[in-house]
Amino acid sequence: MTEFEVGSSTRPSTPPPRSGPSNLDLTPEQVKRIEINRLKAKAKQREREQTSLGTSYTNANNKRPLEVIPAASGSPTAPKPEAKLKRDSRLGKYFDYDLSKMVNSKGGFLLEDGKDMNDELRAKERERERQRAMQAMEPPVFLNKESNPKCNECGSIDIDPTYKTVFRCLVCNSCKNEKPEKYSLLTKTECKEDYLLTDRKCHGAELRDQELMPHLLKANPHKSTFANMMLFLRYQVEAFAWKKWGSPEALDAEYERRVAEKKKKRNKKFEEGLKELRRRTRETVWQRRKDEEHKHVFGQVERDPDGTSRQICHECGFSDAPSHQMESSQPSDALDLEKIDVNLYRSKHLWVPRRSRGVFGGQVISQALVAATNCVAPEYGLHCYFLLSAAPTPILYTVDRVREGRSYVTRAVRAQQNGKIIFIMLCSFQKPEPWQPVTQLPLPPHVPNPDECELIYERSVRLISAPDVDPKVKSYYEDYISERRSSFLSIKRAGVHTSGDGVKYWLYWYKVERMPVASVAMQKCILSYVSDSHFIGVASRTAGLDSTKEGAKRNSMTSDDFNCGDWMLYVIYAPSIGSGRGVVHGRMYTQDGKLIAVMTQEGVVRADVRAPVPASKL
Repeated sequence: MTEFEVGSSTRPSTPPPRSGPSNLDLTPEQVKRIEINRLKAKAKQREREQTSLGTSYTNANNKRPLEVIPAASGSPTAPKPEAKLKRDSRLGKYFDYDLSKMVNSKGGFLLEDGKDMNDELRAKERERERQRAMQAMEPPVFLNKESNPKCNECGSIDIDPTYKTVFRCLVCNSCKNEKPEKYSLLTKTECKEDYLLTDRKCHGAELRDQELMPHLLKANPHKSTFANMMLFLRYQVEAFAWKKWGSPEALDAEYERRVAEKKKKRNKKFEEGLKELRRRTRETVWQRRKDEEHKHVFGQVERDPDGTSRQICHECGFSDAPSHQMESSQPSDALDLEKIDVNLYRSKHLWVPRRSRGVFGGQVISQALVAATNCVAPEYGLHCYFLLSAAPTPILYTVDRVREGRSYVTRAVRAQQNGKIIFIMLCSFQKPEPWQPVTQLPLPPHVPNPDECELIYERSVRLISAPDVDPKVKSYYEDYISERRSSFLSIKRAGVHTSGDGVKYWLYWYKVERMPVASVAMQKCILSYVSDSHFIGVASRTAGLDSTKEGAKRNSMTSDDFNCGDWMLYVIYAPSIGSGRGVVHGRMYTQDGKLIAVMTQEGVVRADVRAPVPASKL
């Protein structure tokens, strides 16, 4: 057996060097290169053996090697090719085109040889460029002055080329800017709405006739994709409009006729729609009304001091007795409330002054304050603010406990009639702090004492006894005397004081007759009743009018040491009147000059005049 055959059964190895003499003499560099090539060949052979063995080959730890299996391998663990992306159904049907590989096939048409479509486009573009360049060129100026066009206004040869080309109007830039009433540009909308010119895309449209009404096209400033603006020269539009309608007055008459006709058509369309809605919902509305019918549930019979009996519905407050029109003879009756539930009260007696739109506002304020005072501790003072007036039907007062604080307590009172809120008041009660500094406005100078003044009731009796009194004035004073005859409130007018700056102050003395012994809180409620008398009327007297309507009012009690049974001075003036509104400010003093309350109210003060007629649009 030879040496090669013995070694074939084992792993190949490098044979030992031959012992015999060799005819080849190698240099050290050649020997080194041969050894390197031999090691590279062995490494490649080892790699091929590992690839052929696959997963059956294990490493030194008896595990399969963590090498990447080629994709061409038949092993089940070989990596699979990536799946194609699924098409999103929301994109719908679409086709992919590679524009870089597309070839212009002429759309199936046969074109002449040597003729390209791009050449025609380039020729058209060059022609457009030439025309734009010619339009941008300034008009030529002749050496002979007589040959140059001149401005129609000043004779200048500096003519605006746009006006000359488009509108065939010879005018220079200076005259165009100095006379906008003649040479300004009007939009198509202004021509249609102000001058009633037509723009329909049909035969006879005036604004579409270039010969009749030349116009200038400009890009729309609102959006580039909108249609171009059509600008017309004002004096050309007016000349055509006067020729069409006859005169500016005839144009205004036609405009008013069209507006009235348009309004009539709009109202007719609305009425037809409303009639159709009623026809379709007639049965539903009838059923709803039937379901909302209210049946009164009356309580026990109550008798008033005058012997009148009445019953009140506990749900809506309706009374079967006629509403009271006379003022109470006692302040306790005017402020009396019936407690229905916690934070819920109802009025018992309401006074509607003669020739008045509703209940006396001071009574609503005082009753609301009584309801709010019943829901707070007695050591708190109060501030109040009210908005609306009331009707002469029983009023339900609901008190909301808004805030409970150490120094301030807030209550909101809502007055309701027939399920609707007709009065809102916000009360802020405060504990008195007498140790804090006190400042106040003094009394006006030269105020007469109450003994020196005449009761307004007696003054009214004296005025109607005059022989030459006007019948209307006499009727008014008779009504006033009849309702004040049983009133518990005595009023004396102390005159009108004019300050150094010309402000008029109306002075009144007030006193509550038959004043019972009452707490501080009840004194404030009675004072709020008094504060609404002769108050907002000062605004109309200051403006020389006799018509006012009450609005928002704010009362602020500044003192707890007063008695409504003593004479109190009411100082009233109107600091601001204008635009149909008037603001009235009042201060209430005791007889010795102590400020006890401050009142402010805003109301409607309007004269019997009409607004000016709007001038013509032209």
